[in-house]
Amino acid sequence: MHSPSRALKLPSVIALRQFVRPNEYPAFTRFNLFLRDRFRCVYCGWHKELTFDHVVPRSQGGRTTWENVATACAPCNLKKGGRTPRQAGMHIQRPAIRPTSWQLQDHGRSFPPNYLHETWRDYLYWDIELDP
Repeated sequence: MHSPSRALKLPSVIALRQFVRPNEYPAFTRFNLFLRDRFRCVYCGWHKELTFDHVVPRSQGGRTTWENVATACAPCNLKKGGRTPRQAGMHIQRPAIRPTSWQLQDHGRSFPPNYLHETWRDYLYWDIELDP
């Protein structure tokens, strides 16, 4: 680890003095939502221009919860608009569920080592080549 005036060596393995139980349910974040849905639109399966969509729109009383938000590509999100999937004539391929930490870890293992999804480009300050 480096700073402008110092270089510190960090161990590659850190031993804990006591077991720290991970939270059973992960925080609701954009990345975790995309990971739950495997970085695919739940309507068409496309993997680009990802957004999140309220299954039951907020205008119809829908809330921002794991069970009511799904990953959608921009075209599908625009097509669905302020309607439910049924009203829009669209089918959800995977139900919106509250995942456990273990489920998200399992989904994360399906990506190759050092995989970086395109949605993280905006948050990085260096250029990284992404696999197509």
